[in-house]
Amino acid sequence: MARQQKFTGQQKAAILLISLGPDVSAQVYKHLTEEEIEKLTLEISSIKKVDSGQKDDILEQFYQIALAQDYITQGGIGYARTVLEKAVGTEEAKNIIARLTSSLQVKPFDFARKAEPSQILNFIQNEHPQTIALILSYLENEQAGQILSALPQEVQADIARRIAIMDSTSPEIIFEVEQILERKLSATVTQDYTQTGGIQAVVEVLNGVDRSTERTILDALEIQDPDLAEEIKKRMFVFEDIVTLDNRAIQRVIRDVENDDLRLALKVASEEVQEIVFSNMSTRMASTFKEEMEFMGPVRLRDVEEAQSRIVGVIRRLEENGEIVIARGGGDDIIV
Repeated sequence: MARQQKFTGQQKAAILLISLGPDVSAQVYKHLTEEEIEKLTLEISSIKKVDSGQKDDILEQFYQIALAQDYITQGGIGYARTVLEKAVGTEEAKNIIARLTSSLQVKPFDFARKAEPSQILNFIQNEHPQTIALILSYLENEQAGQILSALPQEVQADIARRIAIMDSTSPEIIFEVEQILERKLSATVTQDYTQTGGIQAVVEVLNGVDRSTERTILDALEIQDPDLAEEIKKRMFVFEDIVTLDNRAIQRVIRDVENDDLRLALKVASEEVQEIVFSNMSTRMASTFKEEMEFMGPVRLRDVEEAQSRIVGVIRRLEENGEIVIARGGGDDIIV
């Protein structure tokens, strides 16, 4: 065990590839990024000599981790831990799982991401809003959105707000929360502090709820924390998302926004955005826009962002007034 501690993870990977031989290593390289290949090649080139005992230790460690990963695939981390404990003992099983979850960045509540939203809802609906917020922040966006939609309206906004302002959570707290579901499902906990929550997290969750739930939550947040509500709204629809609107909505937006703002916004927009906007203009208008954009010369990024923000504001106002529809995760925005 002492021999293993002399090597970093990158050095162990290099020794493993040396041990596997050039043919197998070449196949492994096909699955790596250029940066990873460069680092490993440099590491391999710097290794002068490895004794057989060190090589055997690293090969055994790799084998154990590969075996554990196979167990995880079969039945989750809880199952892997149980099998490994019987095979190598509790302490070594704990070490293997720790190395594996660290290398694979396995998140807490991995078991919950494989469960049905309704099943999770049954276990957490009576928990404290902070507990629910923590669990939802780790789930898949669609899962979290469905669960949030099914919770009572009076707690939805509070939970959304807690997700948005959540920062880092200690392993101890995560472990305690995981125990809520442990009776029915397996559980795991990471070894270090895990970044979760944040405004983007709640934006992604809200994108998965139905439209009425979204309105209810945002309306409540505007009362509780207007600045937070405004920031969430900004992130829920950005200028590039204009490609998700139907042609009639885009034509309405073109009529309502200032031409100067639209020219600035399109100046640095993607080809896809430019194409869909120009296709919803008359041939003459599109030609004029393109000529004027060519003669604009360099523009400040801040001016472009402000123009795009104003256009997004118009789009949001049109949607709030029911004049256009922005497609979202829920089923009530389907047009028939």
